[in-house]
Amino acid sequence: MAIQLFSWSETAVFPVLSVMTFIPLLAVIIISGFKSETLTIKVSFTATIVNVLLGIYLLIIFDSETAGIHLSERVELLSMTYRVGVDGTNILFIPLTAVVSLLALTYTRITRHAHDTLLISCLLGYEGILIGAFSALNSLQFWLWSALELLPVTFLTIYAGTGLNRRRIIFRILQFWIFGLAMTLTGFLLLSFGLEKNGMPLTFDWLALKQHNVSLDNEALIFMLLFYGFSVRMPLFPFHGWLPMIAEQGTVASAAIFLVGLKLGIYAVIRFILPLVPGAAEQWAGFVVNLGLIGIFYGALLALMQINIRRLMAFAVISHTGMLVIGIFSFNDYALEGVLLLSVAYGLATAGMLFSVGLIYERSRTAFLPRLGGLFETNSTIAILFLISSLSTMVMPGTPGFDAAHLLIEGTIEEHGWFVAVAILVGNVLAAGFLLRAFQRIFIANPKRAHQPFSTSHHPVVIERIITVVICLLLIGTGFYTTPWLKYIDQDASAIGEHYPEHGSHHANEPIPESIDNPGDQP
Repeated sequence: MAIQLFSWSETAVFPVLSVMTFIPLLAVIIISGFKSETLTIKVSFTATIVNVLLGIYLLIIFDSETAGIHLSERVELLSMTYRVGVDGTNILFIPLTAVVSLLALTYTRITRHAHDTLLISCLLGYEGILIGAFSALNSLQFWLWSALELLPVTFLTIYAGTGLNRRRIIFRILQFWIFGLAMTLTGFLLLSFGLEKNGMPLTFDWLALKQHNVSLDNEALIFMLLFYGFSVRMPLFPFHGWLPMIAEQGTVASAAIFLVGLKLGIYAVIRFILPLVPGAAEQWAGFVVNLGLIGIFYGALLALMQINIRRLMAFAVISHTGMLVIGIFSFNDYALEGVLLLSVAYGLATAGMLFSVGLIYERSRTAFLPRLGGLFETNSTIAILFLISSLSTMVMPGTPGFDAAHLLIEGTIEEHGWFVAVAILVGNVLAAGFLLRAFQRIFIANPKRAHQPFSTSHHPVVIERIITVVICLLLIGTGFYTTPWLKYIDQDASAIGEHYPEHGSHHANEPIPESIDNPGDQP
């Protein structure tokens, strides 16, 4: 079925996706050129605030009632096609990136890095790269943005990380990423050249690849290459080894944006695997689901064993990734809607936990659980941020993850049966266990040692309250009013399900179940 394509000029007054991509990159050029501390603060906050406002504008003008690619931009440049667009699969990730970037920049005011031109430039560059990747509708263009991501990740880890072994660790991380990028590039090349051998013009344009993939050769090989590369990026067990290392050695401000970037792997599977190689995806679904199940329990059990809160959160992400992958390979509308909404909820909630962990580190100079305790009375704001974010990660009622998990479980039951669904729920119970245990050890248990006094000369208390209020309002607000967010993704999730007619759960013209409107109605 042909995809409807709507140009940006039909809806917006300017090419909003390209503007959102290049505003942070332009800010980097200005900051790097003048190297003024005052200018760095003004330009960086102006750029991120403008992008947040553009993200809101993007949500307002997006037509959620019509499936297809909206706000499309296409430019021919040196025999290459630059194409961007937005639909239900990426509409929520772009504003999320803008919001978390602004919060990360605000967080640097607490750590007194707001005047650090190099650090701020990397954060802004990272924002532009992620928005460019999420909006790309050209496989080679998407790959180039993903490769550019190595630059800010490497620099921020080495330059601003807190670990003692970060220079040695970054080389091991790059081995994972470079090999994953090589697999992804090979898959994209085989995809394009495979269609060219069947008489189609050589192209990396996603719309053209989707339209002509019926004549594709080597579909299974392409699937394995792409899935391997995206699995490293998610990360999915057993391709996850780099994440605990970078979580322990890196900086909190960059890690918050990085966690949103982790969802790029989930998005890539939905964008480039499900529509382009549907036959191979269906063929290998059983194998992928087994990896997801292993990842859920592996990540949860390893998280329970951690004494470093940053490594604990890394293994929590690995556990959650297993759940999301199972939802993707359920091939039906409910599960895909649940995966997309849950990815956004996890991204924001985990960023909230990371900010709280960073604030704890600023006070205690440690991330080790046995050295913490008794912080609730003196740091109630941080405790509330950690608790609300943890409850959202545990998909508790009143949080956006609850309705998303409900949809994912319903789709999983329909495709894989009760055993897999119960396994996901048990994994979520384990997640609740290690997160609540971490909360108890950090904030409730008796302190093991006296904590260093924390200076308020830079008004960190006010700033941390701003971060707490914003994240908690977003989580609770979207939790109680989930239906508007589901409408953004419903039409295009149904369109993806049309590639797998034997697995579809409902049609696009059917309303979302009433039980989703009110999380309090669910058991």
